[in-house]
Amino acid sequence: MLFAASWCPFCAMFRPSFESALRKRGIEYDIVDLSDLENPLWESFEIDVVPTVILFNDGVPVMRRDGLSGRGLSKDVIQEVIGEIEALTSTSAR
Repeated sequence: MLFAASWCPFCAMFRPSFESALRKRGIEYDIVDLSDLENPLWESFEIDVVPTVILFNDGVPVMRRDGLSGRGLSKDVIQEVIGEIEALTSTSAR
C-alpha cells in the first residue's frame, strides 16, 4: 500500500514508477490518498512523511519504508517491495 498526497512532489516522482513496476508483475496494490492533512489515516498508520509504503500480509504489516523528509523514497524501495512480495508468495505457495 502506497500512502501519497497530491501536493507532494516526491510522491509525484515515485508513484508512476511504483505503479508501473507492480503492474508489470501483476501485483495488486492500493494507493491511499493523504492529500487532506486532516485524514485520520495519518494517525492510524503513524505516517509522518509521504510517500510511505507499507506491505501487509493477511492484514499484518510485514514491511514498511517511510519517505525521508525533503527526499521521499528511492526507487530501490520498489525492488525491495517486489522482493518481499515474491518471498511471501513463494512461502504461501508451499
